[in-house]
Order: sequence, then C-alpha cells, then structure tokens
Amino acid sequence: MTLTGSTKLTLGVQAPDFKLFDAGGKEFIMSEASNTPATVIVFMCNHCPYVKHLKKSLAIFAREYKAREVAVIGINPNDAEKFPEDGPSQMTRDMETFDYTFPYLVDSTQEVAKAYQAICTPDFYVFDDRLRLAYRGQFDDSRPGNDKPVTGNDLRSAVNAILDRRPIRRSQAPSVGCSIKWKANNAPDYSRLKS
Repeated sequence: MTLTGSTKLTLGVQAPDFKLFDAGGKEFIMSEASNTPATVIVFMCNHCPYVKHLKKSLAIFAREYKAREVAVIGINPNDAEKFPEDGPSQMTRDMETFDYTFPYLVDSTQEVAKAYQAICTPDFYVFDDRLRLAYRGQFDDSRPGNDKPVTGNDLRSAVNAILDRRPIRRSQAPSVGCSIKWKANNAPDYSRLKS
C-alpha cells in the first residue's frame, strides 16, 4: 500500500465525458446520465484499506442523497490483472454486500482516471448542475487507525452547498488513499500540472 494524496483538478472545469461499463457489462455515458443538481464521482476499488474504511458510509451517503436527486458514480481504475480483487466479479460482490445504489464502473483503459487527474483511491469530485467542478477532496478526515468517526462531513458540506446554491470554500483538503494501480507504462505524469 502506497499512501498518496489526490491532485488538484482545477475548480470550475467541465467534467470530462466518458463511456464506461459496469461489472455486468451495462453501458454508462456520463453526459447522458447526469441531468441532476449535483454529481459525485469517486475513483475507488475493492481492496484498498482507505476505501474499505468508508464503503458502508459511502453507500449510506449515496442512498441519502439519491433522494435529493444527486448522482453518485463509482469508477474502478485499478489494473485487475495484477490485482484480481479489483476485478468485475469482486466489484459485483461489493455492490451486493454494501448495497450500492450507484453505478460502479470499470475504467479498463485508465483513460478516465487520467482525464480526471485521479491518483488515489478514494478520490472524490463533485460537479454542479452544469457539470462544473465545485469540489475535489476528501470524504472526511477519518483514516484507518486514526480513531476519527467516518462521517462524510467534507463531501456532505460540499454537496449541500451546491444544493442550497451557496459557495463552497476554496480551501479543500485532498483525499488520501492508496495509489491507483496503473498498468505497466501507463502511469500519468501529473507533476507538470498546476495545483
């Protein structure tokens, strides 16, 4: 496990469009499915301890905010050949175990993760009703072993601000987790990007 902090995709940018499939082969097209007041995209996987730490709370968050028409989209960018626990069958198991009500998609080429400048799991992005980036950061400040409760307060605060049409604070704590498991020679170079 390599502890990694998320990068800083520029606030206000338009959400990169994508077409991905879930573990069962159902197609999902971002631009066709996001006519909502807010959209949350989380790059996640099955085996990362940082994702495991908040799976139950993420599922609760998604169910709660679905009632407010907020879209949540999970994307698994990890190399499932090297990390079989992140493969489609295990994704299906997680969906059933944690009762995910949101699409959990496979980024097999890892191009979507690159487009979003994702670097760790979990990595959260929140877009407004025009799919402009309003928040990129942590779920909350709970981590495995730090004894802080998993609340989702940072993500909730951002989404609530969008729904209430209030400004979101510009200072946003980055998400922290395991590095994305890139395929051989596929890791992006984000060092040249502005934060």
